[in-house]
Amino acid sequence: MGKVTLSPKILDVLDFGTPSAERDISRGLEKYFVESDAYQRVRSGAKTILMGNRGAGKSAIFQVLAKRERAAGSHVIELSPEDYSYELLSSTMEAEDAGSWAKQGAYAAAWKYLIYVLVMKALARKGMRLTKGGGREIHNYIRDNHGAHQLGPLSLLVSYLKRLEAIKLGPIEAGLRTRELDRLYKLEEIHNLQPALKKVLDGQRVIVLVDELDRGWDSSEDAKAFVSGLFQACVSINGLHENLRVYVSLRQELYDDIPALYDDAQKHRDLLEKIYWSEESLLELIAKRIRYSAHEKGFDVEALERAGDRACWSAVFASPPGQGRDAAFRYMVDRTLYRPREIIQFCSEALAQARRRASKLPVPYSAIERCEYGYSAERTRDIAAEYRSQYPGLLSIFEVFRSRPHTFDREELELLCLELAVGEIPTRGTESWLPNCYPNDLIEVLWRSGLLTAQANGDGTFLGSHQVQHLNIAAVKRFRIHEMFRSSLGIATPEGAAPGG
Repeated sequence: MGKVTLSPKILDVLDFGTPSAERDISRGLEKYFVESDAYQRVRSGAKTILMGNRGAGKSAIFQVLAKRERAAGSHVIELSPEDYSYELLSSTMEAEDAGSWAKQGAYAAAWKYLIYVLVMKALARKGMRLTKGGGREIHNYIRDNHGAHQLGPLSLLVSYLKRLEAIKLGPIEAGLRTRELDRLYKLEEIHNLQPALKKVLDGQRVIVLVDELDRGWDSSEDAKAFVSGLFQACVSINGLHENLRVYVSLRQELYDDIPALYDDAQKHRDLLEKIYWSEESLLELIAKRIRYSAHEKGFDVEALERAGDRACWSAVFASPPGQGRDAAFRYMVDRTLYRPREIIQFCSEALAQARRRASKLPVPYSAIERCEYGYSAERTRDIAAEYRSQYPGLLSIFEVFRSRPHTFDREELELLCLELAVGEIPTRGTESWLPNCYPNDLIEVLWRSGLLTAQANGDGTFLGSHQVQHLNIAAVKRFRIHEMFRSSLGIATPEGAAPGG
């Protein structure tokens, strides 16, 4: 379809939604949600471990899944960041070498205990006092063991861990200790309830969602055991019944930071769903939000409904004179790491800029340029913060590239990275890892974090880690600073450079 013209009044009410899915779900997220193939595989239960970078849409998938499951009559249990605290765990539990007790196995057992209890409590609250289908057994257990004192999820998890810890590290005779530990690891307290639970699940569906495990991540011993134990528990519980599904979302950096988790994941690759976005899917995301926002404010959007996504975009954002109608989109998407949160943020800031100076649509291209520095500075800080547990002080390394050329030959980049590693160029807060980092390793870190793009072949195309899953960085001869970081770091892009240049 050709050009679409929107009423100037839409400028005042247009809304791209919030960067937070938890807040966005009450504002219409389900209506403008992009139902990707990844979402379909998760909803079907084929994939139960959801993995992606921060802002990639993991929480959005969980929020929509929860709402639709509730609408279908399922019981939904959501464990939020408030339900766990890595700092509290680390201060509460003894170190693993204090008695050499295997924490990952202990956390797996505690997670299974917690989730099974939460599932049975959710079912028991639905009036399951009837004798049929095993409901009475479950109700009686919950009444007798979890009725008088209502522990929160974290307290329930820690209480089971402390029972394991007391036996493992306590002054108990070896044979008795082995028997007691075996009883706790096998969940004997609730094991005999599994046949009853299966009968109940024949007629009822329960979904457990564990999201935002990266909140407050501190890379401690207990934090790693907490997450890897959850992974083991999730795989085990999902084998009980097709109507019981436990879903876990993990950030990519967190996954890479836990060797035990990576080792386990190799056995269960079929359960992992990695979230990836393309330029086309990000365009679809924004177009859906434009249509929904205009429609909800009472405007006639029939033309937008008939228009393709590019025409919908062009009705809101103007391109520079003499360039194609999608030039503004290319400019903005080139300044993202292909994450929904980034394109939503950039579009929202450009819209806010336009409202201060313009009175009609489309948003002038100058508004996009004016908000770029603030957007770039915020994203640079946020990306560095994502890696603070693995690579503390990464922001100070980003700053070393300030006002430098935007393109580097490998030899130039290796020399710069060597100077960083040996301390000839000072950085802050990097003492725990940078001195042990070889130049090639540091280049890999900067590519994976998004700062660098790499010329993968002879056609002049530079690719970031968000565009290609695997790349032999050691063989790359030329690198560029990603456009998202350039404005913040004062790196100029040559006039007339093509997108990605």
